[in-house]
This record gives sequence, C-alpha cells and structure tokens, in this order.
Amino acid sequence: MSAIQKEDLSMNTEAALSPKQQSIGPVAAFAATGDMSGLREALDQGLDTGLTVGDCKEILVQLYAYAGFPRSLNALGELMKVLERRKECGITDQPGSDSGPVPVGDELLAAGTANQTKLVGVPVAGPLFDFAPTIDRYLKTHLFGDIFARTNLDWQSRELATVAALAAMSGAEPQLRSHVAISMNVGLGEHQLRQFIEVLASRVNPDTARRAQAALDAQLAAGKP
Repeated sequence: MSAIQKEDLSMNTEAALSPKQQSIGPVAAFAATGDMSGLREALDQGLDTGLTVGDCKEILVQLYAYAGFPRSLNALGELMKVLERRKECGITDQPGSDSGPVPVGDELLAAGTANQTKLVGVPVAGPLFDFAPTIDRYLKTHLFGDIFARTNLDWQSRELATVAALAAMSGAEPQLRSHVAISMNVGLGEHQLRQFIEVLASRVNPDTARRAQAALDAQLAAGKP
C-alpha cells in the first residue's frame, strides 16, 4: 500500500463530525460577526440537532474572549429570543448541564497554565508576553483558566467554536492558525476539519471557509500536527 493510500485510509476511518458538532460553526461565526439573522437560523438548527441550551450559552459566552463583549451580549440576547419563540411554539429544549467548580486564586493560574500547555502542546512564552506580561496572565488565568476549566463543554467543541469565530472575522489569521493547530492537538483530524470547513462554506459564507482552509493548509504544509 502506498503512502498516499495509507493517508486516504486514515482519513476515511476518522469519525465524521456529528450534526451537533457541525452546528457549532454557524452559531459561532454569525455571533462573531453580529449577524443576528444568520445567528437566529443557526441557533434553531443547532437546537434541533442536539445542542442544549447550556451548550449554546457556553459557546456565546466564550465568544467574548475572541469577538468582544458587545457581540457576545447581543448574541446571548438573540438566544433568549429564540428560546422564547420556540417555547411559544411548543418546543421544549434540553437545558444541558452546569459546569463543575473552577479553581480560584493561585490554583486558577496553575490550572490555566496547565490547560494552555496541554492545548498548545508546549509551554507558551515569547517576546510579546515579556513585553506585555499582563496579557499573558489574562490568557492563563481567564481564557485557559476560567473558561477552559469549565466542564460543561468539551475542548473539541470549544475549539470548533473558536475556529469558526476567528475564521468569520478578517484580521485574526495568526490566531486562527493557532487554533487550527490546537483543534488537532485535542483530537480533531484533518478530515473532520475539512468537513467543518465545508459546513462553513455552505452555511456561513465562502470568505469564512476560505480563511479556515488557508489556516489548515498552512498548518499541514508545516508538517503539523
């Protein structure tokens, strides 16, 4: 068997993304760009295909770390409207689970640093963080601590949401590529990411899919994961 055939076999045996996983992309992408009409439809589809209310809330709360509080707050407000309308139509959506306890104080910094190292694959350091150590601490304690220590959304789902959000916004290409790499570090394979990009192309827009594809291509060309 040739190397190409082995690679194709590996990709073919990779589990396809579930409808629930696929639905994360449009929700995160439309929320990140403030497209309320698109978000409304994406939330409806996501709830219909297995996202719980808690899943949706967690995706939209996490989004503020990448797209800012205004987009996150507006998206959460839209979710409330969608849930109320669905309730009026007689639809009972699953509430989902709450997160377990999150560390605090010095334990939060330690947990966030460990999460960041595990996600990225190596300890994160560099001139930027020496220049602005405050942002390094925020990343470790808040993003990788407060957020990624929450247990009511798995890391693969969090990374799918992050990739979609960053791909939807222009000017975040370095961070997009970093999170494509992290997605692969947490177990998402090339075939699954290509499938996810197809979802972004068909259900969001071509530009979002193009940016995600470019990030994946660059990651693969570098011989990674």
